Amino acid sequence: MEQIEMADDIIIFPEFDKIKNEIERLRIELSMLLLERDELQFVICRNIEAKYTLEFGSIEYRAYEAQCTALRLKRKIELIQAKRNRQEPVSIVAIEEILDQEFASYQKQLDERISKMNEALQWKESDALSESDSKELKMLYRKLVKILHSDMNPERTDAQRELFEHAVTAYKNGDLATLRMIDAMVGSETLVKQSGDTIEQLNEEKRRLQNLLKKIQESIAQIKTRYPYTMKEILEDEEKTEQLRQQYEEILGQYEERILFYRIKIEEMMGESHE
Repeated sequence: MEQIEMADDIIIFPEFDKIKNEIERLRIELSMLLLERDELQFVICRNIEAKYTLEFGSIEYRAYEAQCTALRLKRKIELIQAKRNRQEPVSIVAIEEILDQEFASYQKQLDERISKMNEALQWKESDALSESDSKELKMLYRKLVKILHSDMNPERTDAQRELFEHAVTAYKNGDLATLRMIDAMVGSETLVKQSGDTIEQLNEEKRRLQNLLKKIQESIAQIKTRYPYTMKEILEDEEKTEQLRQQYEEILGQYEERILFYRIKIEEMMGESHE
């Protein structure tokens, strides 16, 4: 068997080539997993969330708004009662100012829900990529992942890092033209850092890639256990979709009953304070 001597070690070429081939296989598998994870995050989950928001966003918003209103009225009762207990005059204007401060975070969340609705509507109105364009988008992005991703190229430059950030943004937005431009700038895969020339370096690279593969697989599994991916099954089942809508309607009805009760209570309290 042909051998070459380096220092006191003997490297057997077939073993050397075997590890290099294994590293290349791991790189290919890693690039495919990174693409799968990013497609899951940036495309599939984004589409699921948009569909969910269009389906339930309105009733969900109304239920949350009713919850905020009920909590605010309950707190208003507490503030009025505190004034009465101290035999102080009740100023509704002053109390409302206090409530505005205390419930600012709730209002912010309501505004965020409106923003999500707007985003979902924009998604609905946007032009979807054709099947061929979508296929090209994935192909170009995977190629750029292999060249520019930090896991594939640990010693990438700042320019490469910035270029990949642009590629990620373009992929998220389905911007095929930008990905084509970045691909033209990068060219071939010559930017990918090659593994070292010793068995030790090759084995270290192999272990690094194997650990990365495990982490990406775990990340994909975790994404599938969280919102919005967990809504996928509901959106694909008309019966489950209707059941969830009814649940929101019931929650909304419960909060509306509380709102009516609290408002009547406040009227009674204010009436008593004027007697």
